[in-house]
Formats: sequence, structure tokens, C-alpha cells
Amino acid sequence: MLNWLDIIKFAKNGNPRPGRRVEKTEEEWKALLTPEQFRIARQKGTERAFTGAHCSVFEPALYGCVCCGNWLFDSREKFESGTGWPSFTQPVTENAIKYEMDFSYGMRRVEVMCNVCDAHLGHIFPDGPMPSGLRYCINSASLKKVSTTGLRTATFAGGCFWCTEAIFSGLRGVENVISGYCGGTPETATYEQVSSGTTGHAEAVQAVFNQDVISYEDLLRLHMLTHDPTTLNRQGADRGPQYRSAVFYHDEQQKAAAEKVIAELDAHFDDPIVTELAPFEAFYRAEDYHQEFYRRNPANRYCLAVITPKLQKLREKHSDKLKEL
Repeated sequence: MLNWLDIIKFAKNGNPRPGRRVEKTEEEWKALLTPEQFRIARQKGTERAFTGAHCSVFEPALYGCVCCGNWLFDSREKFESGTGWPSFTQPVTENAIKYEMDFSYGMRRVEVMCNVCDAHLGHIFPDGPMPSGLRYCINSASLKKVSTTGLRTATFAGGCFWCTEAIFSGLRGVENVISGYCGGTPETATYEQVSSGTTGHAEAVQAVFNQDVISYEDLLRLHMLTHDPTTLNRQGADRGPQYRSAVFYHDEQQKAAAEKVIAELDAHFDDPIVTELAPFEAFYRAEDYHQEFYRRNPANRYCLAVITPKLQKLREKHSDKLKEL
């Protein structure tokens, strides 16, 4: 979870690297946007308070950049600030937003922009609700709201969550991925305790995906084909029940789909599939330093030896399922 010290660090020392970049000429942006959207998003304008379309809307939704579609905020992090502008406590991912110091109009503020296309979004202030204490004050005109009607949640385990997160983050239709722990109790859901192999947790990822873009069955197939589901409580050199292969289904439809895909792929492997199939009960978010680990640490020895080769193989065999670079 980002806090004010993180924001200042980004604004002064450099921002997280985005997953992609979108650049267009001024004329291309004008052709894509309405005059009001262009004034605010590309010319750093500000809409009048209490006039924005998203100011007092709190229905389930994701909010993306009006210019490039980069996902920025989840409605679950939206709150009524009383300021007259849509307000959020956190972005969907650490690298969704770009931060810069802004000294215009005799003030000292931190401007927030889309990290993919540099669209002006608004400003951020340290007067939001706890635990983050942040208030992202955003112009409605800079946002594109997408209903979460087609969004679903999937929870998988397949060894080290650094690897599983990196794989799912690159899939088209996957909107957000969080590393964490399934099973066990909240009191023991820490990396130090889970690593002992005695807490009952599995290192897992929880992915929010758009079923209109990628199906749950396709996610299952890719999960099964990007780790070894035939080794009990082990993935490569990682040993222990915390590294087990598992599918935690959220409803009976997901259970049936998992049973179907496991039966379908069983003949693909030399040994029987031993993937655990269990009802989802609880997911505990892992410590912040585990989130987006591969993106932030591509030169890490484990990343180079294990994750990068898997991603290369995934791109060679399933490029049609991947997001554009």
C-alpha cells in the first residue's frame, strides 16, 4: 500500500516503470478526445468542482485513462471527500500513476498523471482516509469508467507467487493481480511464517479478469501449462506445502470448469496431476515488497533463471493470449 512518503519519493527520485507506453501527436489526441477531455488531460486543465460525471458515483467499476485506457483506479478505493472531485485512496497498481512536483499558481503540490501516456489526472494530497492517508483528487474528464459486470475473480497457486503473478499480469483480459496467501489463518499470514511450511497457507495469486476477453477455462489451462501440476508440494527447487499446486474456486461453475480442464490436460503430462481443488475461503495479501516483484526486479537471479524463461516460452506458444508490449 502506497503512503505519502512513497509519493514524495516517486515525485523527486523517479517513477515506477510502466508496463507499456502510448505516445501520440497533439493532433492525434485532439481527434481522439472531446474538447473538454483534451483541455484537461492533455493541457493540464481542471474541471469545476461538483460538475464531473464521476464525482458522486460509487457503483462497482474500474476507472481507466480516457486517453489510453490504462487502468488507474478501482471503485472499491473511491470515497466521498466532499471536495467536488472524484477521490481515491490507492491506484490499482503501483506503476499505474506518474508523480511530479507542481509549483504552478504559487502552490506546492504533487501532480498525478497516467504513467502510460502522461495524461493529466489531477493532484494527490496527504489528507485521505487511513490506512494510506492518501487522497487522489481526479478530474472526471480524465477518466473512463468501465462497469465490472464482466469482471470475475480467480485464485490460483503454483509455486512461488513471483512467477505466477508475472504470468497472469501479462494476459489479455486480466485487469489486476495480487500476490498473497490462501489457507491458514490471518495471524500466520506473513511471509516469514508461511515459509516455515507449517501454517497451511499456499503462496497464491488473486486475479481480476474480464470474462468477456478471456475465459476462466483459458486461465486454468494457462495456469496448468505454466507450472508443474504433477509434483506434490514442490515446484522445482521450491519445496514445501506452501508451494503446492492449487485452484481455489469461487463458485460451483469455477469448480466444474477446473474439473473439466484438469481431466482434459491429465493426458498432457507423464505423471498424474495432483493439483488441489478447494473452495475459496480467504485470501491474505502478501507484503508490499512481493507485489509486482518481477516487474520491479527483472535482474534478480531467481527472475532471470526461472521467470524470464517461462515468460519467453509463454510468448512463443500463446502470444494470442498476451497483452501488447
